[in-house]
Amino acid sequence: MKRIVLFLILFVMFGCSKTPQPINYGTDMCNFCQMTIVTKTHASQMVTDKGKQYKFDAIECMVRFLGDKQELIEESNLLITNYKKPGVMVDAKTGGYVICEEITSPMGANLTGFASLEQAKTKINNPKAEYFDWEGIFKKLN
Repeated sequence: MKRIVLFLILFVMFGCSKTPQPINYGTDMCNFCQMTIVTKTHASQMVTDKGKQYKFDAIECMVRFLGDKQELIEESNLLITNYKKPGVMVDAKTGGYVICEEITSPMGANLTGFASLEQAKTKINNPKAEYFDWEGIFKKLN
């Protein structure tokens, strides 16, 4: 009986973790557009407060998926790939974003994410580039 109680306690503690699961590139499907996630430079991810995993092949897919779901934005762990470190996820709410034809994204928005807005401006120095924080990119795409 003690083992069952211990198992249930551990399940509750770790079963609802907001920790993201690794993206299996070439296998996992985008929860928005249903395309296979293949690009390590543009993927994004959301983990709800209950631990449900949502994976996206592009940042624009996650942003559009969240379009009318304000409660998910506030309660979830939102992550984007840091373009400077492919496959490494950073906090979407503190990240920096750039839309520029210099770097194409899987869904054609030419949207790329970085760990910070300063990092985005340092990497992409193009007069036609548009730079955004989380709120700005959310408004731009919705």
